[in-house]
Amino acid sequence: MGDARIEFFYDLSSPWTYIAFHNLDGLIKRTRASVRFRPILVGGLFNAVNPAVYAAREAMDNPKFKHSWRVMKDWAALAGIEVNFPSAYHPAKSIHAMRMACTLEDDQPALKKFTKAAFESYFGAQENLDDPDVLVAVANKVGLDGEAMRVRAQTDEVKALLRANTDEVIARGGYGSPTIFVDTTKMYFGNDQLPLVEFALNRSRT
Repeated sequence: MGDARIEFFYDLSSPWTYIAFHNLDGLIKRTRASVRFRPILVGGLFNAVNPAVYAAREAMDNPKFKHSWRVMKDWAALAGIEVNFPSAYHPAKSIHAMRMACTLEDDQPALKKFTKAAFESYFGAQENLDDPDVLVAVANKVGLDGEAMRVRAQTDEVKALLRANTDEVIARGGYGSPTIFVDTTKMYFGNDQLPLVEFALNRSRT
């Protein structure tokens, strides 16, 4: 059997997604599985299937919510990445960022470079994820044509692609970012379930 495929549906505004994105590299090296990154708009997903997220954000003193933030910082420390959260721009609007990501979906190495740089910009340098000028600079920094991405991100084609990706993950049962599929049908959610992703990949080879 050939390498199992991973689909990684994600939004750049999620700190848990940043941690999962970082940790995915080690998983890929161990399993030699292929991966396809699929940009989505997590706000559209929440509106459709998981509106309870908004109520949870308002209950900032909820013990479970506070504990999840502490655990998130522990995961970031374990991964060796800087996750400054919440930032001055939280909750971040991500539509510009995700449309720019969509311009690169057919060039997966470029999309991965932009995604990594955008995560570092928002969660590391605490720059505004919703500012197109910031996003252009992020793209340029990793050798991409940020201005061309900005222009293409405003086309109907790219806007439709972002909607289609978001609608697809909803139709397949997703409810947040990152939503991860192994071999199309096995769905997992979040950084915490990456060990299950690896288990599913290894089991599919037997």
